[in-house]
Amino acid sequence: MLELLFSALITIVPDYLYRRYKQGKRWGHEITLFNVWYELRWGLTACAILAVTLITVIFYFHPSTRNVSAAFRTVTILSDRAGRVAEVYVTNNETVAAGQAIFRLDTTRQEAAAETARRRIDEIDAALGVITTDIASAQAQVVAAEADFLQATDDLERRQSLAERNDATVSEQELLRLQTAVSRADGQRTAAIAVLDGMKLRQATLLPAQQETARAALREAEAEIAKSTVFAEVDGTVTQFLLKPGDIVNPILRPAGILVPEVTGQGRFVAAFGQISASVVKPGMLVEITCPAKPLTIIPMVVDEVQGAIAAGQFRPGDVLVDQQDRARPGTMTAFLAPIFPEHLEQIPPGSSCVGVAYTSRAKQIEAGEITGFSAFVARIVDGMGIANAIVLRAQAILLPVKALVFT
Repeated sequence: MLELLFSALITIVPDYLYRRYKQGKRWGHEITLFNVWYELRWGLTACAILAVTLITVIFYFHPSTRNVSAAFRTVTILSDRAGRVAEVYVTNNETVAAGQAIFRLDTTRQEAAAETARRRIDEIDAALGVITTDIASAQAQVVAAEADFLQATDDLERRQSLAERNDATVSEQELLRLQTAVSRADGQRTAAIAVLDGMKLRQATLLPAQQETARAALREAEAEIAKSTVFAEVDGTVTQFLLKPGDIVNPILRPAGILVPEVTGQGRFVAAFGQISASVVKPGMLVEITCPAKPLTIIPMVVDEVQGAIAAGQFRPGDVLVDQQDRARPGTMTAFLAPIFPEHLEQIPPGSSCVGVAYTSRAKQIEAGEITGFSAFVARIVDGMGIANAIVLRAQAILLPVKALVFT
């Protein structure tokens, strides 16, 4: 409307004045509703062209958006494993500090596993004490077996020496019996040594390994018990938290609630501009917004960062060949806004939806001599056209309460 009124003042009005005072035509006589197009055709045509041009220039260099929101981060309250809730330490909408316990899962099975591991450790410790006595007994058996072997060997050697002197008292059958006795004693000695080595190996390797395995099982069970208690990672407020003892919690299918951090994301707004504004919206650009949460207030912001990618173009490999025409929504360009005066955001809760206008300003380039001559003159005019959007934004700030409270 403002652009149309301005265009009419410099096109239709001069055309009418020329017809009225230069050609002597009067409204209601020569100029009527039936021939107004013919009489004022030049002014009407110029007004339409100029109005469209002004609207295009203003909305291109001073883009507006109805998608400005105070984005904030939320933390899902999840447990590391599925289980039944044993205790709940907080209530819904309660403020918690980092490290504060929120709820605990039932740990009966984990505590039983930990107790089993402790008993296994005690059993192995006892076995380590008993194995020392067994080793001493095995060493005694080795000594006895070696004595028997030496005795059998001496008997055999003595009988063989008598046989070599042709002593008739030594028969061949007795020599065979003594050789068998030596072999049996040697086997018993070897078996006793093997038993002793096995016990020493069990004392030095097997039992310590079993002990470490039991300790690892105990640490695993204790870790599971420790993970059964869910703690708050950051300071914030617990919301949508209706957990009760006996409920089942699953980290995939059923989270416990949401934790809204106190600081994360506050003070920074996210604005979505049309793709046609990608070459205009730059960091450092001035933006004004107004929010229903704080009516009748214009909040000055500045573009802090512009996202380098448009979300509508993202691609994720799957089992279906993507057809580009299926992407119906063109997507918007995302800009992050920071407040010039942070105190203006005190009464605006995170998640508020706002409207805003960005203003192009090339004053620094003109002062630095980067834009000169006629280009500088046109740049100043284009920058000044932002007043039209500024007026519209203030009108929206006035009408927002009326629209929200009356016309909805």
